[in-house]
Amino acid sequence: MSKFFITLHRDYEIAISAENAEDAKELAEYYIGGEKDLSDEKDRKEHSFRIEEIEIKTNDAFEVKESHE
Repeated sequence: MSKFFITLHRDYEIAISAENAEDAKELAEYYIGGEKDLSDEKDRKEHSFRIEEIEIKTNDAFEVKESHE
């Protein structure tokens, strides 16, 4: 079996409830890992937010390299 390294570009649309737009942006950047909400209930209470929805918009592989090890 061959080993390959794939470079992906993914874009997400995030619906988040937060105190203001700047908080929403920063919290989404920090707590989104792939298509997962990485926050827990303590984080949501401490920072007054809730990630409502995560939707992938694009998922493009644009580079493939084969390992020759």
